[in-house]
This record gives sequence, structure tokens and C-alpha cells, in this order.
Amino acid sequence: MLTTEKTLQPTLDQPLSIAGRKFNSRLMTGTGKYSDFKVMQAAIEASGCEIITVAVRRVQTNAAGHEGLAEALDWQKYWLLPNTAGCQTADEAVRVARLGREMAKVLGQEDNNFVKLEVIPDPKYLLPDPLGTYHAAVQLVKEGFAVLPYINADPMLAKALEEIGCVTVMPLGSPIGSGQGLKNAANIAIIIEQSKIPVVVDAGIGAPSEAAAAMELGAAALLVNTAIAQAHDPVSMGRAIGMATVAGRLAFLAGRIPVKAYASASSPVTGRVN
Repeated sequence: MLTTEKTLQPTLDQPLSIAGRKFNSRLMTGTGKYSDFKVMQAAIEASGCEIITVAVRRVQTNAAGHEGLAEALDWQKYWLLPNTAGCQTADEAVRVARLGREMAKVLGQEDNNFVKLEVIPDPKYLLPDPLGTYHAAVQLVKEGFAVLPYINADPMLAKALEEIGCVTVMPLGSPIGSGQGLKNAANIAIIIEQSKIPVVVDAGIGAPSEAAAAMELGAAALLVNTAIAQAHDPVSMGRAIGMATVAGRLAFLAGRIPVKAYASASSPVTGRVN
């Protein structure tokens, strides 16, 4: 965890709780798109994150750039979030989720039943399939998974997934890897307002200011990968986004002032010297 986060962690806050497991950091990161493992390790460390998502298919098939990934990180320190990236149908996603649970056991996390559910048949915009995601989530919940579904910022779908037993919902801020920021802020705010489970903003964040803005909305956590991995200096960006996550959370808890249409003097008008 970042030294800054230890210093600034608000006393009135509670740890992030997902499926009964507690986390001090509210930033999740990934392992893709880094130039090499050394940079990845340093950036993840600098970010202060505790949850790392890994694409099961890439590890299982030893895809280029992923050989040795399982050994590159300390899985006694980080919590693995297997994801079903690359799955185009609900059936595929369910099969890959099962592989992810076995992968977690191999890495020493015997009690890890987490899965980040992604069902994405669209190759251009990489938008998640709402129906496929829902059907896969129903099956995975039945099988005892703690399901963290990646979805469009659809309040109705988010509520439906909560009702069937998903442990979070993960609405996208904008298309994955686009760096467009919070294009769906209004809908994300509705999801946060109506949800009784943690809302994790996932995808589209490109800068620390956008990470802070998402947390200021009241998001429970963020998942940021590309903005860190493809920055000119991933280690510094990891640190910056980690700090922004803390700052945004503090701002949400503190409560911002209302927006006014007119000026309001910061100095009192009584007792002025004439």
C-alpha cells in the first residue's frame, strides 16, 4: 500500500469489502500491455493495489508476453482476480471461469472463488454483451463463484445482476483502453445510488484526474490498466493513479460544496475595517 494512502486513510472509512473479503486499497490493476515484467512489477507496487486481474486464457495458453506471468508476482501479497477476457459467449465465459478458479488454487489461493466476468463478442468497440453477461452470471453464481461482472453503464442491468447474487458490478467509464474518461458518469451515478453492492468503475480511465472523479461520484473502487501500463512512465503513473484513488475517496467522504450560480465571499463581511 502507498505510504500516502496509509497517511491519508480516513478514520471514518471502512476497508473495501467484496464477498466478505477486506481490502485496504480501492484500486485494482491488470497485467497487460506492459513493456516487460520488471516495469509491471514496479508499477503495480507503486500503485498500492491489492487486487490484480489476469486473463485466464492468456495464461493458460502461454500467449506472447504472458509466459512466466504467474511466477512474476507474489500471490501471497496480491489477490488474484481471474477474468474471462476473450470470451464471446456465456458458455465460453463459464468454462474459462472454472479454469480461473483452478488457476487460483495452483497459485496458493485455495479459497479464491472470484471471477471478473467478461462476455465481449464485439471486436471493434469491445462492448460487453448484456444478455450473455447476465446468463453467464446466473450460472456462475449457482456454482459458488463471487462474480464481478463487467458491464455497460446500464442501471437496470446492474440492478438485475445484483439481485441474482453478483458481488459487485463493474460499469465501464468509456470503451476499454480508449482513455476517453468518464463518458457515462450520469448512468454510473445512478448505478451507485441504487446499488447495495460495491460499484467498481472499470475501463476508459486515462488520467489520475479521471480516477479521482470516478471516486468522487461514490464508486467503491476502480480497475485501471491501460492508463498505467502504456503511460510514458508506468511506475509514476501507477503511483499517481493510486494517490488519485485515495484523494477521490476522501473527497467523496468529505462531501463537496454545492455548485452555485453566483459568488460567495470566503471572508466574513462582519467586523470589516472601514
